[in-house]
Parts: sequence; structure tokens; C-alpha cells
Amino acid sequence: MKMVMLGIDSLCRRGQLLEAQEAPLRVLPYLLSQRDPMRFVYAALLSSAVLLSCLPIVVSGRAPEPSGPPPSIFGFRDAVPENATEAAFLAVPDPKLAEGHLRILTQAPHMAGTPEDKATADYVAQKFREAGLDTEIVEYKAWFNYPLEVSVDVTAPAGVEMHGPTREHVEGDPYDDDPRVVMPFNGMSPSGDAEAEVVYAGYGTPEDFEKLEKLKIDVRGKIVLVRYGQNFRGVKEFIAQEHGAAGVIIYSDPFDDGWRRGDKYPEGPWRPDTGVQRGSVGYMFEFPGDPTTPGIASLPSLPENKRISPGESAQMPKIPVTPLSYHDAWPILQHLGGPDSPREWQGSLPFTYHVGPGPVRVKMHLKQDYQFRTLWDVIGRVRGSQSPDEWVVAGNHRDAWVYGAVDPNSGTAAMLESVHGVGELLKSGWKPKRTMIFASWDGEEEGLMGSTEWAEQHESELARAPAYFNMDVGVSGPKFGASSVPSLKQFLRDVAKSVPSPKGGTVYDEWQKADQPGTPSTQSPAEAIGDSRRRPAASVGGDVLVGDLGSGSDYSAFQQHLGVPSSDITSNGPYGVYHSVFDNFAWFKKFGDPDFVYEQQMARVFGLEALRMADADVLPYDYEEYGKEIAVYLDAARQRAESKLGVRTLDLNAATAAAKHFQEAGAKILAKQKNPPRDPARLNQALLSAERALLVPEGLPHRPWFRHAIYAPGEYTGYAAVVIPGVNEALDKGDVERARQQLATLTAALERAARVLEGYK
Repeated sequence: MKMVMLGIDSLCRRGQLLEAQEAPLRVLPYLLSQRDPMRFVYAALLSSAVLLSCLPIVVSGRAPEPSGPPPSIFGFRDAVPENATEAAFLAVPDPKLAEGHLRILTQAPHMAGTPEDKATADYVAQKFREAGLDTEIVEYKAWFNYPLEVSVDVTAPAGVEMHGPTREHVEGDPYDDDPRVVMPFNGMSPSGDAEAEVVYAGYGTPEDFEKLEKLKIDVRGKIVLVRYGQNFRGVKEFIAQEHGAAGVIIYSDPFDDGWRRGDKYPEGPWRPDTGVQRGSVGYMFEFPGDPTTPGIASLPSLPENKRISPGESAQMPKIPVTPLSYHDAWPILQHLGGPDSPREWQGSLPFTYHVGPGPVRVKMHLKQDYQFRTLWDVIGRVRGSQSPDEWVVAGNHRDAWVYGAVDPNSGTAAMLESVHGVGELLKSGWKPKRTMIFASWDGEEEGLMGSTEWAEQHESELARAPAYFNMDVGVSGPKFGASSVPSLKQFLRDVAKSVPSPKGGTVYDEWQKADQPGTPSTQSPAEAIGDSRRRPAASVGGDVLVGDLGSGSDYSAFQQHLGVPSSDITSNGPYGVYHSVFDNFAWFKKFGDPDFVYEQQMARVFGLEALRMADADVLPYDYEEYGKEIAVYLDAARQRAESKLGVRTLDLNAATAAAKHFQEAGAKILAKQKNPPRDPARLNQALLSAERALLVPEGLPHRPWFRHAIYAPGEYTGYAAVVIPGVNEALDKGDVERARQQLATLTAALERAARVLEGYK
């Protein structure tokens, strides 16, 4: 009864009198079906309770709208109890409690493996237990570095002085002087010393290095200076290493997230002069997780002979790399000679950028402390009442480079309020049909470590997981965005239609407005780092766009290694302090979400994803949309092949026919999902197995950890998704034979998935 009243109260407080009036009719059958001896009393009292709850609305004189049928929910044979459950859940997440969580989580720097990181694990575990979740802290042993000594000095020409990295500081920030703030450094960089002339290489993309070659600029033996943006920082290092550079410096240009965007912190949300973006440069496009245990869980008990040596790991860079602020990069760029840089490389420092080499020389000195360090994942479970072996997993990472108010603890605070809502449902006697798991991952910043190791440890159990829901950067502003596999895109839209927006209407309404052509865009943290939340490679339905998943966050192991359908959500805005000391509670309170209403929104969306998937009678996937998107990918690949290789070099007809077969099988099973049998177990098994059928057991060429035939992080983008990666990366290299082989592999995967769907009769 408590759950029902919470739900009705929620509807009233949202101003939805119509829904509140309908609620007794929707909930009465549910109440009467229960074994509670008081069920008839509850039912009799329900109508008067609704009137009392909604009295302020009635008195206001607002005329009720015509009554209509109760809302249906795709995947539910009878949506009445689910509507009541969801209404009760939506009433619980509290902005003030979210603010309290964030204040506690960000009171100290808490890099992975530190005592402060363990303290945040203990706090999250406490909140999980208070909500009634069966909670454990799971330890892993992973190889990563802390910095011991980092210096970057200009040694020529005479009269040019710079000794970096300069301490991050602005007047008035209450957090930047904490002695526990780690100096700016790049995770996974080797130790090393290099002194050489500097070459400026733009964003450090393959195309940028090709432009240097056309200018007859040789980077061999040089220190390469590149800007953050457009691709993953580890890819910048990888390409420079391929070209023979002696070292790499990555700086943040004010054009990308500083004064070119607007006022600098503390006056505005953008990166101040001394702000530095830390971050890992490990080769996560080879495989994420602990670098010594690809494909194996890095448990503390793992024998040493099961590990590979760090020096042999494909994840570890070979040349030193370190980040700088634009304050420190300024004198280097200002005194470079050589040709003018390509004009698209010109940033916002007040002089013309040149490419070098020299006459500026720089000396880099990096001394790293590599050790096996302990990570702490916090895992909270609610056992399913009907299908306990099917795990619906929802996760957010907890570790941060410094304070991490936006990245990641805005997501942690929202997740805790989602768990708070689930806890209230549990107190009312509700149980999910499937097991729900909430996970607070550790070591994400070092290379998606906590999530990858846990997923590798539980590979067999996750073979039956219906979904993994991710939230990394929960809130940096008011603009909602989401990415997922195509089978979950409509599911995400439907969830967004069920959650109120702080602006009025629903989250979906605001999402749709922001998605219209010509709508002014605000730079998000994802756009600042070249992440996966870009426009998707295909749009087939005319609805609000849901992005594709690349990498850079904790869904990677679930989707790309194990084939668990996955999503990622965020609410973003102007955010220039990514991975710096200034990503702290003061910045968040002033610029991110002052009233924490978007924290409340994200708690509701995140929790509702998990609730709805856990309780669905029939898994709410859409494989028809999936097949349509793959057809678009293949058409784009055909055009690329003709452009690069010639008109008849590559035959995509078999793959195109397989994509159509998959789409048609998806359409047929979608019709059955909308009219499910009384016992949907066999139907759900077919739906669960279809995504796994898209896995390629041998993995991608040269990257066997990545096994998904449709999505992978790009070898030369890192964050952004490459669709049908085996084919497209072969086309990138102009390798016709490999492209043909990968087309055959893709065709087989699509036919396999289609047959799985057709196997349900």
C-alpha cells in the first residue's frame, strides 16, 4: 500500500490530476490480487486517499482532461502494477540528498587505489546496505602508475623560460590547495627522459601526421606537441610512437575548452589558464582493464604465471607522454618556427601557430611509480523473484583524477538516489522479476579496470544478462543525451517519456527540442574529449537520435567483449574543467546543477531503465531498428569502397542480404513481442541470444579482445565508435583481402543472429 500511495503522491506533485484520478482504477486489480488480508480495506480507502492527496490541484480549479486508457509499456502484458511501481519510484529521488552525496564523495581527491578512494567505496557500500541491497566490496589487483617526478622545461632558445607543470590555481577556489591533489600526469605513460626540438601536430590524428609529411616535417626523434580533442589521448601517443617521436606533450587549447568558449573559471565554466587535463594514455583500443590480464579477472589470488609482464602488454605505451596547461604550452608554441600550421590547427592563443621543428627545445623528465594496486568495486544486488539468473546491471565509476564532481561523482550521486528509490520499493514488499545489480566501479580512469575485471570474472553469468546500463558523467548541465546499441534505442526513448523534466513536460520532450536542426549546441564533456556521444552513424526512424557506443567508459567490456546490450546516459552542458583540480564541488554548485534538479532527473532515468528491464515480461528490444541501421552502415561502406578501391573491387551483396534477413527477422519477432504468449521464456531466450550471435569468437583482426561484429572503439579514434569495424578498418588501410574476409565474417554473424530470431516459432 505504501508503494501505491507514494506513486499517487508523485503523480499529484507532478500536476498530473488525470493520472492520479486514473490511478485507483489501474491499481485496484493489482491490490485485489495480493494476499494481504487488508487488501479490500486498502482498495476501499484508495479513492478518498487520491482526492485528499490531490486536493490542492482540485481547489485550483483546473478542469480534468477526458479519461483515457491507462498507459501501456512495451514489454509488459499488464502495465497496471508496473505503472504503480514506477510512479512510486519516481517520487523518491531527492535533490537535497543528491547534493549531500556529492559533497561527501568529493570532499577529498580520491584517485584509484588511494585510502580516500577506499573511503568512497565504504560510503557507497553503506548507502547500498541502507537501501536493502545485498552488498559486497570486491577487490582486484591491477598494474598502474602514480607520478613521482614530472617536469617539462624549455632549454632553447635562450631567453625563453618555462618550467612546468605549473600548479593549478585560481583565486577563490576552495579546493585547489589540498596537498593530496596529484600533480598533472598521464596514467600508463612510461618513465623516461627526452630532450629534443618540438614539432606541433595539431590534434595528433592520422590526417594531421599526414599533413606534416606533406610539409616534409619529420617527427622522428622530436617531441610532439598535440592538442586535446577529436580523438582519445592514447591514440595521439600511439600515432606519434608509430612515427618515431621521442616523447609527447598534450595540452588543452583555449579554443577547445577555455576562453574561446566563454568566461574562464571561476567567473565561468571554462578551463582557466593553469587547468590541466589528466588522463590515461593506455592503449584501450587494444583491450581495456588491467594490462597484465587481458580476458582474465585480475583477482588478488591470481597466480603470477597467469599474468603477462607489463613490458609485453599491448596496452602499454613505449614513449613518455605528459599533459600541460595552455599557460605552460604558450611559450613553446609562441617560439616555434617553421611553416605556418594548417589554418585548422590554429588555436586561440594570441599569435600565429607554427609547426616547427624548433627552434624551441624541451626536456621531459618523467619518473613513474608502477605497482600492483588494489581496486574496490562495490556491488549491490536485489535478487530476482522469477528469473534470478538474469542480471540487469547498472553501473557508474567512482574513482576520479582529483575530486571528480562532474566526472564521475555526479553519476555516483544520481545512482545512489536511484538505489534510494529501489530501497523504498523493497520496503513496500516489491521484488523485481530479474536480479538487479548496482555497481560502483573503481579504476575506470586508469583504463576501465574495475568494470572490465568484474565482467571478465562473471563472463558465464553475464551470458544471460538482459542489459548493462551505464552512467559516467551524470550531470554537467541540462542537455540530456544517450547512446546505446540499436536494440535499446526505442527503450531509452520510452523511458525518457516517463520521467518529468525540471523544465516541465518530460525528459523526452526536452531531448527532442534539443535534437532539432539549428538548435544551438553547448559543448559537453563528451564532445570535449571526442567521446561516444556523437551523432549516430545511422538514423532510420525520424525520432530523437540516440548515439552509438564507442569506448571510454564502463560499458565496453559488457557490450564489446560479452555482447550484453548496453546504454550510456548523460545530462551535459558547458564544461571546461574535465580531469582538472577545478572539477570540484564549488564548480558543480555554481555551474553544473546548482539546485541538483538534473541530478534528480538522472537518478530517475537511470533507475527506471533498470526497473523496467528487470520487471518486463518480454525483453523490450527492437531488432528491426538494429537491422535497418546495419543496412545503412553497409551502404556507407559500399560508397567508401568504391571511392578508395574502385567500383567492383568489393562485393557487399551477401552482407546486405544478411542485414535485410536480420531486419526482417527482427520485424517478425517484434510483432510477437507486442502480443506475447503467457509463458514468454522461449521468446526471451531468443531475444537474449541474438545480440550474442553478433559476437565473433576470434575477435577483430589484431584486437581479439573486441568481439562484437558491429561496434568497437576506433583503432585511431579510441572514443568514437567504428561501425562494422572489421570492414571499415580494412578499408582505412586499403587492404582488399582483409576487407573481403571481414565481410564474410560479418555476413556470417548477421545470418547467425537472424536464425536465432527465426528459431522462435
